[in-house]
Amino acid sequence: MRSYEPRGEDEAAEIVREAGSRAERLRLVGGDTKAPMGRPAQDEATLSARGLSGITLYEPAEMVVGARAGTPLSEVQALLAGRGQMLPFEPMDHRGLLGSSGEPTIGAVAAINNSGPRRINAGAARDSLIGVRFVNGRGEVIKSGGRVMKNVTGLDLVKLMAGSWGTLGLLTEVTFKVLPVQERVATLVLEGLDDGRAVEALCAALGSPFELTGAAHLPAGIADERALTLMRIEGFSTSIDYRAGELRRLLKRFGAATLVEGEASATLWTAVRDAGFFAGTGEAVWRLSAAPTHGPAIAAAIGRARAARWFYDWGGGLVLVATDAAEDAGAAAIRSALRPYGGHATLVRAPDAVRAAVPVFEPLAEPLMRVSQGLKAAHDPVGIFNPGRMYPGI
Repeated sequence: MRSYEPRGEDEAAEIVREAGSRAERLRLVGGDTKAPMGRPAQDEATLSARGLSGITLYEPAEMVVGARAGTPLSEVQALLAGRGQMLPFEPMDHRGLLGSSGEPTIGAVAAINNSGPRRINAGAARDSLIGVRFVNGRGEVIKSGGRVMKNVTGLDLVKLMAGSWGTLGLLTEVTFKVLPVQERVATLVLEGLDDGRAVEALCAALGSPFELTGAAHLPAGIADERALTLMRIEGFSTSIDYRAGELRRLLKRFGAATLVEGEASATLWTAVRDAGFFAGTGEAVWRLSAAPTHGPAIAAAIGRARAARWFYDWGGGLVLVATDAAEDAGAAAIRSALRPYGGHATLVRAPDAVRAAVPVFEPLAEPLMRVSQGLKAAHDPVGIFNPGRMYPGI
C-alpha cells in the first residue's frame, strides 16, 4: 500500500490534489494510535501528518498554543507544563485500551474531539479549539479561527472539524486555549454506594458551588472490591481545605468521605481517563453518553440483557461498558437500553468483523444523515478522506 508523508502544508495539498484526480482513497494518520477505532478502513493509501510537526505559536500570557497537526501531544504538554499550564480538557491516551503503539498527536486530539474527566468543568476539546488549518478534498488550504475565541464568520469550520474523524480534511495546524495548572489537586472518595446513590451524590456535588473537576463512580470490582465514588477538586490549598469540608457536610447522608491526594489520586483519574480498567482484556468496549441521572438505569438495563462491566464519568453522563465481543458485541442490547432515554453509543474497541457489521457510531436520523452527506460532499467531493470511517459513504 502506498504511503505519503508530506513535510509541509503545500506538499500535503499537492498530494491531495493528485489523489483526488485519480479518486485514490486515503487513510489519514498521525501517530496511528487510534487505527483500531471507527469502521474498518476502506483506503488504498495512507496520508500521514507525522512530518507536519512543531510548535507554531505559544503565548503564555494569552494562554494560547498552536502546533502543526503531527506534533506529539507529549511535546505540547511538556511545553505547557514548563510554564505551569495545561490543555484544559484532559485528553485520553487510547494506547492501553486499544493495544496500540506510537505517539498520540495534537491533530488527532482535535480530529476526534478527545476529551477526558475534566470535560464537566472545562468543556470538550472543541470548546478550547480556537483555530485550524486544513487541506480539503480539493487540495485547497483552508484557515479558520485564530488566536482568540471570537473570530468566526459564517460556518464555524473550527467546531466542524473537531470530531469529524478526518472525514472532511487533513488537519495541518491547530490552536488551543490553555489553562493554568492548579496548585493542589485532591479527590474526595465515598465508599460502598450503589450506582443510583453514587450518581445522586455526584449530582449533588456538581450542583453545589464547590466546583468539581472530576466526578466518577467505579462500581465494586472495577478498581477495588468496594465501590468508589470520586470527586476531584483543584485550586489553591486553602480553597481545597474549605471546599472539601463543605462537600463533606453536603454529602454527609451518603457516608464519610476520605480525602486522597498525590500519586494515589492521580492514578485513579488516569485510569478513569484512559478506561484503564478495561485494558488488556478481550472484551468489546462501548462509550455511552446520556443525561447523568439516566446512567444507572441504562447500565442496569444492559446488565439484565447480557454480562457486562461498567463505570461512570462526567457525573454519570458517560458510561464506559465492557462486554463480550462475540456476535454484535452487545450492540442490540446497548442501543435498546439507551432508546428510552436518548443519548449515544460509540463502539470504541471490537474486532474488525464486528466493527464492519454493526454501526460503530450512533446511527443518524435521516435529516442528520443528509446534512452529514452534504458536508462531506462540500469538503471532500470525491470522497477520498477516511472513506466509511464513521458511516457508509462518509
